[in-house]
Amino acid sequence: MDAQNVTIADLSRAAWKKSSRSGSNGGQCVEVATNLPGIVAVRDSKNPGGPALIFTPGEWSAFIGGVMDGEFGNP
Repeated sequence: MDAQNVTIADLSRAAWKKSSRSGSNGGQCVEVATNLPGIVAVRDSKNPGGPALIFTPGEWSAFIGGVMDGEFGNP
């Protein structure tokens, strides 16, 4: 990987929100932060100190649209 293409985002002010589909059983959950300028961050709620995926707002909207349109199949 070319180090010049790596972006490091400051997530210290991220307001993480757990998925509304997450139950209280500690299952497979994700958290999303949409309050940071120009990015949407996604992380595993079981590993809050671990890595986060970073998307542009347009990429995130396209992903959510694909989920809602069934592009990724039904669980």
